[in-house]
Amino acid sequence: MNKLQIEALEEMKTAIHKWFDEQENRKDTEDVVLRTTLQVGIFNFVTLDYRPGRTRIETSKSVGSAAGKKSMKASPFTQEQILHEVQPLLVEIVRERLDKLETSPLINYRFTFQGTFATTDGLVELTVLETVYEEKKRQLLERIQSYMEEKLEKGSNPTNRLETFFLARHLLDPHLFPELQAAKTIALFDRIQELNKEQVEALAEHRRDIIRALTDWVENVFLPRYYDVTRSEYRTNEYVIKPDAVFEDKDEPNQPIDLLLYGAVMIIRYEPDFNKLKGQTFLEMAKQLGSGKAARMLKDGSDSFSKEDVHLRHELVECKANDVFSLFTIVIRKEEAGAYERAISFILSLLRKDFPKSYKIKLKSSVKEYLPIKGLAKSDTHRFFANALAYPELHPLLEEYAREAMKEFEWYEDTESEKSVMPGSYAVFGLGLSSERYFPLVEAYMNLVDDEHQLVHDKFTAVFAETYGITERSTPTLIACLLRSHDSLKLKIQPELESEDKLSLFVQQIETLSDDEAERVLYPIWGKVEKLAVLARKAEGSRKELIIRLQKSVGIA
Repeated sequence: MNKLQIEALEEMKTAIHKWFDEQENRKDTEDVVLRTTLQVGIFNFVTLDYRPGRTRIETSKSVGSAAGKKSMKASPFTQEQILHEVQPLLVEIVRERLDKLETSPLINYRFTFQGTFATTDGLVELTVLETVYEEKKRQLLERIQSYMEEKLEKGSNPTNRLETFFLARHLLDPHLFPELQAAKTIALFDRIQELNKEQVEALAEHRRDIIRALTDWVENVFLPRYYDVTRSEYRTNEYVIKPDAVFEDKDEPNQPIDLLLYGAVMIIRYEPDFNKLKGQTFLEMAKQLGSGKAARMLKDGSDSFSKEDVHLRHELVECKANDVFSLFTIVIRKEEAGAYERAISFILSLLRKDFPKSYKIKLKSSVKEYLPIKGLAKSDTHRFFANALAYPELHPLLEEYAREAMKEFEWYEDTESEKSVMPGSYAVFGLGLSSERYFPLVEAYMNLVDDEHQLVHDKFTAVFAETYGITERSTPTLIACLLRSHDSLKLKIQPELESEDKLSLFVQQIETLSDDEAERVLYPIWGKVEKLAVLARKAEGSRKELIIRLQKSVGIA
């Protein structure tokens, strides 16, 4: 090697030794692996990212963006030199350090040392060294088996999320389980959900860990068998089916593709709206491989519901549901309350059985009603609920639907951008404008709505204020709406607040809020709080006192 190459190799050695030294000096190593029996080591993968003058060790697999940048200095190595001269030397260095750590909890049962090298021929990525510690592997398999038997198969208590995190990845690790048992794995995932079903937030976390493990397995183990994959950190992966891809699917049970389909449904049912496309893409790719089950799921929905659940045929109405596309198809055969009652009950029943919370309605109806609120999307979903709201006898059922449908960070799928609305919105808006008895429903909605990503509830608030004005019943609800308002909202209720009685009622409610909340409520009415000083100077008597109280409510003494 020449001088530049020797210096470059020293740079790599220094980075490697520095990383090992730092890890061996850690004080928390034992504590980390003692959190759960399902972890026998901390690190299973590191990458040496070599760029002249900027070499470092990465412990995650996403080093492409950094490595892809042009080096400040030219590399002294060709691709051939990296492969035949540098790699053997690095293997010796890494092996020497690893030999001292065979029983250490720093290193997992399987350890891969990857390399990304800048060369005169461009970037080279290769596996420098890969090793398996058979004794650690044996221990881990024993612990996994014991955990499955004691905590899942025989257990009846909620489980620990960290244990689910590791177990899900272990079960899908082809180095631990070369012969994947899809049916057993799915049953274990279902059992975890069953044991944790009483703890809603914890259940969501367990599901996220299962979904992440399944997604990783699909994208990095299963699909690469049949597709050439182009990966990107900034957009979805691109898949091109291999010319020699052979997949025989006779819909036999316990096949690996069942896990892909299971994972796709989990994503569609439980992931946020923005991620559901990945689940649909997995199904499309399974169909492309010849999976008859995937084709049926895309056409009729997953197997998560019975036929009776997803298809209602009646002389008044026909309803179909497809959870894969989060779609309700409703055909109103006779425009009367009974038709909408059956359709709402059909939707409500499926939502209670975990139908995707973000969904849309495709409606065939001769009636085209819309809510008296400008700015709402004139979608089929909107029209369905506006039509149903025309029947007062259905209002209690619509409230029942709305309370089930409302969920933060979920959206009706036939609206977008500034017209996006949380599920349940149309029913809540219509009911809130129909009767004071639904004021608590409106308040519950406003407490839940994601005001960072939704604007249209401002349109409702304006109509609500115009409909009810300032009364003892309406004011708390109006304030609940204004607490979720945006700066663009302008309410024309100043004339009504010229009444001292109404202003007094309003002030009493404002004084229960924090300074920031009070300022947010007052802005749509008077604008910047400085305007209150102008009003106070012009006012007299008890009205002046009320305005001064408003000033104090926003922190102006």
